Amino acid sequence: MRASLLMMALCSAGMAMQAQAQDAEGVAFDAAPGVPVRARALDDGRVEVRIGKDAVLQYLDGVADEEGRSRLDHEDVDFDGVQDLLVRASVGQVNEAVAAYRFDARTARLQPLAPPTGTPANCDGFWSLRVDVPTRTLVSTCRGGPMWYTDFYRYQGEKLYLYRAEQLLMLDPQALAAVLAMDEGGEDAGPLAVWTTFDAAGRVLEHAIGDGLSPPVSGVPLRAREARVVPARLALYRAVGDADTRRYLVAGDRVELLDERDGWLQVRYRNPTRGPVIGWIQLTLPEQG
Repeated sequence: MRASLLMMALCSAGMAMQAQAQDAEGVAFDAAPGVPVRARALDDGRVEVRIGKDAVLQYLDGVADEEGRSRLDHEDVDFDGVQDLLVRASVGQVNEAVAAYRFDARTARLQPLAPPTGTPANCDGFWSLRVDVPTRTLVSTCRGGPMWYTDFYRYQGEKLYLYRAEQLLMLDPQALAAVLAMDEGGEDAGPLAVWTTFDAAGRVLEHAIGDGLSPPVSGVPLRAREARVVPARLALYRAVGDADTRRYLVAGDRVELLDERDGWLQVRYRNPTRGPVIGWIQLTLPEQG
């Protein structure tokens, strides 16, 4: 998956160095049955659109690079069986800003598609937008500093909602190693991140800690990183901040990492006799007196 992110970055940089012939001539597609659309990028960064057989004129803000250039494309971004307009522009070395427009039959105009606001998405807007047809998911990927971030969007009816996002973890490696030995990844693993799946109302469906540089596969349950308990005895609390517990893990127990909060990790231990047990552990072990 990290190789695919690198390939995405190289493709974005390559597209910034060459103007495709279709961009100069514009793109043409049907936005609805019997509604042809022709669009072309203007020198000022806007997009000129002619809609319908009467070629009704509309201007869109679009997106543009530092020189005012953009690339036009069309794809079905809302999975309704007809094409939508995409405007792409390279920003910086690797990021690609994307503006999407869908045809609104009520106004007979193209209207912008924007991601929902007030969500824990990492990318502000759509970036390097990819349409995952089999899972009916829009995948937005952006880079901030040395880190790549990915947001997943889905529809419920006509409503677009944040389906899955990540939260990068800034954990003390020594504190983590004192309590848990990671089972996989090694030197090739990226920084840990909490991946969260949401429903259309914004309710959390699942958490799992995984590689922040390897987005999970859309449409399947999250897979949590696994680790082995290091201390001879490790307290397992019911809630963050609890001071007492009767539950403990022992050295060698295998756990799945689910969530993080204020220096506590939520883990799941699959007890061979009692089934899954979920609780919270502290990363910083109390001093032994």
